[in-house]
Amino acid sequence: MSEEIRPFRIEVPQAELDDLRERLARTRWPAQLPGEGWSRGVPVAYLKDLAAYWRDGYDWRAHEARLNRFPQFMTTIDGQDVHFLHVRSPHPDALPLILTHGWPNSFVEFVDLIGPLTDPGAYGGDPGQAFHVVVPSLPGFGFSAAPRETGWDVTRVARLWAALMARLGYSRYGAQGGDLGAYVTPALAAVDPEHVVGVHVDSGLGIPTEDDLPVMTEAEQAIFRQMAEWAGGVDHHALLRAAPQTFAYGWHDSPVALLAWLTQKFKEFAYTVAVPEDAIDRDLLLTNVTLYWLTGTSGSSSWFMYGSERFVWPKGQSAVPTGVYSGPPGIRRLAERDNDIVHWGENRPPSNHFVAMELPEVLAEDIREFFGKLR
Repeated sequence: MSEEIRPFRIEVPQAELDDLRERLARTRWPAQLPGEGWSRGVPVAYLKDLAAYWRDGYDWRAHEARLNRFPQFMTTIDGQDVHFLHVRSPHPDALPLILTHGWPNSFVEFVDLIGPLTDPGAYGGDPGQAFHVVVPSLPGFGFSAAPRETGWDVTRVARLWAALMARLGYSRYGAQGGDLGAYVTPALAAVDPEHVVGVHVDSGLGIPTEDDLPVMTEAEQAIFRQMAEWAGGVDHHALLRAAPQTFAYGWHDSPVALLAWLTQKFKEFAYTVAVPEDAIDRDLLLTNVTLYWLTGTSGSSSWFMYGSERFVWPKGQSAVPTGVYSGPPGIRRLAERDNDIVHWGENRPPSNHFVAMELPEVLAEDIREFFGKLR
């Protein structure tokens, strides 16, 4: 098997962008259902405005150029073509760090985080805590090949990541991720503990369940009830476990259907604000949506759901030290049942689900603080 690492550049044909605009212009809009605000899903007026901006205001070429400023590559591992960013720090002795994005996200999740990690001095941080950053696209996401058979799980992805880091010549490295990345990142430490120095995740660990209620304090039970309210949206795990092929037809054929679906999920993940762009830049959200559209990965990115039998919170691992950004709704003592927790950054500013997109410099500071204890 070839171990070649091939340079990659995003170059979307103009015909595909023209087709996207034409499809947006021909949208057959439904009537607004009765109900207040977002109680029936994404409001028609809101989505019409967002789709109009996507068609006439959003500039993919500008964001394509921005993404291409990051060195990008392709390589083949385990028969899979893997797309990844590899951004080396100006500090030669920086610690390598692999970042794993979430769902329904992409490597776009980290575009504002890479700078503060690779060159912290330029952002008011300690240059001695710099990282060489590797950002792979998960299988079936973006430009990485889709799984061609069943049986994919986070452990198999973790083995891909371990092989990728070895191919890049990194024998000692850290790992970070949230959402789906909070499953893959601990799995990476479990399969490659002799090379992973530590795992940092965005919350996700120590999440209480009904079984934990008898041992929870009143304050912890209040957090649990609040979490239940946040989780009251569309159960994407159940939906994509049951019939991902069925739903993919609409998302693959209609850009507005895809936009509505991803907007629905980002609204649910941005649970402290009225609309997603109150937490995350609108253009960044649309860059992620556009990447899903152009790569046709709305269906292939659902392997984590259709490959599972039921939803479970990530448990983590005990092979290497773990750091967690912004503890609640996780509870540290519950996380410590399965993890060697050496950092629990719960005093950080409150944030929503995708911290790297909302508070990249704050997250970078937390990552530096954790790995600073392990260098």
